[in-house]
Amino acid sequence: MPVPPSPASADPRTSLRRSPALRMGLSIAAAISLYGVSFGALSTAAGMSLWQTVALSALLFSGASQFAFIGILASGGTGAAALGASTLLSGRNTIYAVQMKALLNPQGFKRLAAAQITIDESAAVAMSAEDPVEQRRGFWGAGIACYLFWNLATVLGALLGDVIADPEALGLDGAVVAAFLGLLWPRLKSLDSWALAVLAALVTTLTMPLLAPGLPVLAAAVVAVIWGLTSKGGRT
Repeated sequence: MPVPPSPASADPRTSLRRSPALRMGLSIAAAISLYGVSFGALSTAAGMSLWQTVALSALLFSGASQFAFIGILASGGTGAAALGASTLLSGRNTIYAVQMKALLNPQGFKRLAAAQITIDESAAVAMSAEDPVEQRRGFWGAGIACYLFWNLATVLGALLGDVIADPEALGLDGAVVAAFLGLLWPRLKSLDSWALAVLAALVTTLTMPLLAPGLPVLAAAVVAVIWGLTSKGGRT
C-alpha cells in the first residue's frame, strides 16, 4: 500500500515522529549509506585523494554517476570521458526534477536545495505518499538524510580503504536492491503498473550486454516516460 496520510496532531514534533514517509526516507537513507562506504573506498583505490572523493559526493551526489566516474578513471579513461558518462547517467534526475516541481513546487532557496537532493530515493519516497504533507516530508526527509548519510559514509569508506572496497563481499549491494523493491511493490496496483514494470525490466535486461553500466536503467526510464506521456495523451 502507498504511504498513508499522516494523522493530524496539535504537536508538530509528534506528527513528525509518526510520519510514515519520514520513517521510510530515513530507512532508505540508512540503506544507501552502506553503499556510500563502498564508493569512498573504491574512489581512493582508483587514485582519487580523500578530498577529491569527498568533493565528488558533496557536489555530484548521484550514486550511479559517481561509480561510473571512478570506474572509467580506474580503467584508464580520461577525465573528460568520466565526466561525460557521469553527466549522461545524471540525466534521469532531470526527469525526477520535473515531477518534483509539479508535486512540491519549491520556491526561493528551497528550489536550489531541492535541486541538489533530487535523486532516485527522495523522488520515490515523495511519490509513494498520497497526502501532500507526507509528500513534502518524504522528499525533504529522504533527500536531506541521504545527503548527510552518503557523505559521511563516503568519508568513512575513503579512510578505511580496500578493506570494504567490494560491496558484494559484505552484501551491501543487496541493501540497496531491497530498499527499492520496498518502494516499488506498493506502486504496482493496476495492470498498467505491472505492464510498465515488466517492460522496464525487459528493456534493462536486453540492453545490459549492449550498453555501458548504468545506461540500461536510463533506457528503461526513457521508456517509462514515453509510456506515461502516451497514456496521458490517450486519455485526454
